[in-house]
Amino acid sequence: MVQIGYTMMTEQAGPRDLVDHVVGAEEAGFDFSVTSDHYFPWLRSQGHSPYAWTVLGAAAQATSRIPLMTYVTCPTFRYHPAVVAQKAATLQLLSGGRFRLGLGSGENLNEHVVGRGWPSVDVRHEMFEEAVGIIRALFEGGHVTHHGKHYDVDSARLWDLPDAPPPIGVAVSGERSCALAGRLADLVIATEPKAELVSAFDRHGGSGKPRVGQLPVCFDTDRDAAIARAHDQFRWFGGGWKVNSELPHPDSFDGATQFVTRDDVAESIPCGDDPDVFVSAVRPYVEAGFTEVALVQIGGDSQPAYLEWSEKTLLPALRDAFA
Repeated sequence: MVQIGYTMMTEQAGPRDLVDHVVGAEEAGFDFSVTSDHYFPWLRSQGHSPYAWTVLGAAAQATSRIPLMTYVTCPTFRYHPAVVAQKAATLQLLSGGRFRLGLGSGENLNEHVVGRGWPSVDVRHEMFEEAVGIIRALFEGGHVTHHGKHYDVDSARLWDLPDAPPPIGVAVSGERSCALAGRLADLVIATEPKAELVSAFDRHGGSGKPRVGQLPVCFDTDRDAAIARAHDQFRWFGGGWKVNSELPHPDSFDGATQFVTRDDVAESIPCGDDPDVFVSAVRPYVEAGFTEVALVQIGGDSQPAYLEWSEKTLLPALRDAFA
């Protein structure tokens, strides 16, 4: 059975609400959770962007069962990889082994804030591969010294290591990133239900490893209200990663999506309260070979109603469909 996850989307809710929401997701019966790691929201209308790692620490203490995961952290600009390793090891301890470290090569939207520029995708992949190597070395214990093309590490050591380090997931969008993930990752992460991503991951060494996808949804008993909210806060989603990774500011996303209509959004994001529509939207991920799908309910204020509906209606429908 495909596992169904809940997304703590830091761009659309404050830190206390995010923790309350994941507690509700655990109570509703979601199989796992993921958390975005942003400095900016995609659009101003989303209105939030607290520090994801503090939220995750609080969530680890407020929950007892539901797995936690970054979706995703960029270990190359805002964060030095040695610090990412320390954060991930600490969270694995706080959560009692429920954490997975999802990593990606990042977006200009979040990484430009430290003033290091935004290089070409080839350079970003180079940096990412070197960063993952540093993180894995620190997870092994002992002192690590590294002098590479992009990073220096001077006799670093993680003094609080879990018995089992957190599995590392790598986000992919094309052949090159799938090749990296196949070599480096314990699981693969994607936001599109493309079978070619799964097959490329398998071809490069990922066969048999978990595949985690993500799908935006917008529950509301008033379908028109759901479409309006999805258009207001999530119309950026259809831009594709080659565009979304390059734009530097929420206003850039606003300008890039000014001609996206409500009808466009309604065609790509399941909206309303018909569970069959949501099941149909998950199906392409299952058919493409994904083993887990994290749903993103759009709208911070809508989470309590969505969680109640998920427990009573959506999760039973999904489990019936994909058992």
